[in-house]
Amino acid sequence: MSGRQAHPETGEALLPHERLRQRGDFLLCYRRGRRRHGSLVTLYFLSAEPDRGYARLGISVSRKVGGAVVRNRTKRRIRECYRRWSERRRLPSVDLLIHVKPPAAQADFSTLESEILRLLGPLASQRG
Repeated sequence: MSGRQAHPETGEALLPHERLRQRGDFLLCYRRGRRRHGSLVTLYFLSAEPDRGYARLGISVSRKVGGAVVRNRTKRRIRECYRRWSERRRLPSVDLLIHVKPPAAQADFSTLESEILRLLGPLASQRG
């Protein structure tokens, strides 16, 4: 296994099927999803088929945030926050879309992480 992902036995790996990839899925989250606002990001979430059993994550970063290097670094940081979040497995079957605002490019990792976890936290308690 490559060193890029955590070992599957640890439960921290963010697997490919746990990511939003299709444009239609992103648009559905934007149009029909509920939202929670923060100063650095906006979280869109949309309930999915209950038998799926896991949440999917998508990240949207526009050019207003910065150049390609800044946008990609911001996406990596957000994926890492989500990947390391211990409550992630408690999320219901939901599609999550994190839309990044321009101030997120200057935020340090801990500030970005605390905002993302603050927005995601109530969703984990809704399972069941």
